[in-house]
Amino acid sequence: MSVIDLIRVAVLLSIALIVIGFALLSSWRDATSLFRQPSLLLRSLLAMNVIVPLFAIFLVRFFTLRPALEIVLICIAVSPVPPFLPQKQLKVAGRHEYIYGLLGASSLLSIVLVPLTIALLGAAFSRAVHVSPLAVTRVVAFTVLIPFAIGLLVHHLKPDLAVRLSGPLNKIGMGLLLVALVPVLIKMWPGVVSLIGDGTLVAIIAFVAVGLAAGHLLGGPESSTRSVLALAAATRHPGVALIIATANFPDEKQLVLPALLLYLVVCAIVSVPYVMWRKRQRAA
Repeated sequence: MSVIDLIRVAVLLSIALIVIGFALLSSWRDATSLFRQPSLLLRSLLAMNVIVPLFAIFLVRFFTLRPALEIVLICIAVSPVPPFLPQKQLKVAGRHEYIYGLLGASSLLSIVLVPLTIALLGAAFSRAVHVSPLAVTRVVAFTVLIPFAIGLLVHHLKPDLAVRLSGPLNKIGMGLLLVALVPVLIKMWPGVVSLIGDGTLVAIIAFVAVGLAAGHLLGGPESSTRSVLALAAATRHPGVALIIATANFPDEKQLVLPALLLYLVVCAIVSVPYVMWRKRQRAA
């Protein structure tokens, strides 16, 4: 097994542990809660699957950006909630039910919504762009749905054990994820740096800011749902985005991953002021 294979396994294992860790504190009712709130579900989809993709199209249409960045922004905009995001959402929201419900609903619906949205975007750009529903299903299943189901099952059968295991599994998963990603970031850093300039950072900051604003405004009257949806609209599943990008734009493959890493770094930094503001409001 090569070093790349080991890193890939470590990333998948770490994500699975993280998802199992927070799913241990959830229930089936939590995971399916959003399907019982059609108004909130529609507003969530509007923020994540309509407004953010439309803004990505606006950036690509009216600004001259690096091709790799254009690809990443479009692919990120149509991807579901990432499996590691609930860790951040739990820190700023008091309503945990919506966090679990949004992750479950976004992941399940992405199997249909991602290929459909990509096809519509391809038609808008007069280009044959597609993604296999099976490929999306595979990534979402291994990184979200299966670990989520394992956590829910343990919570149902052994709730006391689930509570004890949740914290340690989260810590192990986050530690393993950092260890696995550091070598990738170091190796890709020259490519990341080469993308900076020509409005790249401004475009990513604007993309993240619009996602935060759309989610915050459409999250409804409750403070917790606003915070959760804001972070979900701005941060998406990098694995799904990478599959879409590499399948449709093989010529830009070398710079797509650095562009994706740059987005993740900038998104994390830009989200900090919003998270701090929401924490202060919740404390007050």
